[in-house]
Amino acid sequence: MSQRINITLPEETLHLLDCVTNDNNRSRFIDRAIKHYAEVVKRASLKKQLKEGALNRAERDLGLADDWFPLEEELWPEPTR
Repeated sequence: MSQRINITLPEETLHLLDCVTNDNNRSRFIDRAIKHYAEVVKRASLKKQLKEGALNRAERDLGLADDWFPLEEELWPEPTR
């Protein structure tokens, strides 16, 4: 379902809008632009959360790797040449 809204845009923005679409496609273009922008913001937020989480857990993860490394070395010896 679509709803009609009224928005106010600066003249420069309206001119840009008119350059990339015609009057009949303004709504569709704005709809697609908002969805694209929301997806970009969502991805950037997720990327930031993943990076922060990885940095927060880095010390723990390095400790786990140190703990398990000797066992892995026993189970996976270097191949002989």
